[in-house]
Amino acid sequence: MLGTDVVTAFLEADHDVTGLSRADLDVTAPAAVAEAVSGHDLVINAAAWTAVDAAEDHEAEAFAVNATGAHLVALAAASHGARLLQVSTDYVFGTVGEAGGPANRRPIAEDTPPAPLSAYGRTKAAGEWGVRAACRDAVIVRTAWLYGAHGPCFPKTIARLAAERDALSVVDDQYGQPTWTADLAALLVRLASAAVPPGVYHGTSAGWTSWFEFAGEVVAAAGRDPDMVSATTTAEFPRPAPRPTWSVLGHDNLKAAGIAPIGAWRLRWAEAASQVLAGTAVVGSPG
Repeated sequence: MLGTDVVTAFLEADHDVTGLSRADLDVTAPAAVAEAVSGHDLVINAAAWTAVDAAEDHEAEAFAVNATGAHLVALAAASHGARLLQVSTDYVFGTVGEAGGPANRRPIAEDTPPAPLSAYGRTKAAGEWGVRAACRDAVIVRTAWLYGAHGPCFPKTIARLAAERDALSVVDDQYGQPTWTADLAALLVRLASAAVPPGVYHGTSAGWTSWFEFAGEVVAAAGRDPDMVSATTTAEFPRPAPRPTWSVLGHDNLKAAGIAPIGAWRLRWAEAASQVLAGTAVVGSPG
């Protein structure tokens, strides 16, 4: 989902791009990674084990991709003098900033120490460490709540269920920033073009919302009545992997580097909806 938009964004910015799928490159194979990186001056690692719940029972497999693979890509980038943009996640955080009601909480700063709750979060945090240890010129970009046109995502699932059912229940006690993969890809282009200092940056939309509120926006975009969505709690829908309940990331490092953050999530969803839901729901049609 993200990789497709990244390739498109860099091609549109007049870069020569080599896009490698999982079938093309095993990021856990050192020799193959070194060969793939050779001859490139910028490497973007969007490879990841993202099956959050499955990672609870398959942490070793997730670690191989998210931590070992990221470290190998960073080693290869450093060896060949390439800059690395490593995509990471809000799941490296746990209960940071969760005291008080949502309106009283602050976005999580880039220098906040990771404290992951899940296997997925642990492996991605380990990947960040491995990247920093191997490549001094690495830029780590944490993102969250991704959706896009080229793969499964929350809006597509909600639109499909809204077409099949008369009512939906969605959790209203997890907060974050829905982020369009096309916007994140454009941000990666800006980061690469500006030659920002190495370090951690947060690549998410501005503002924040709950899954429940976002679901209402999706249902409306799919032409159904958003009142069909009711609020529920995380406790009523337990999952194998614990989710951060506050995944609102701050953008101070982007602003300090003179890079414009992604716009407000609601405005970006209004721009993205027709593309993301194409083929999934009849956008704008009556229920």
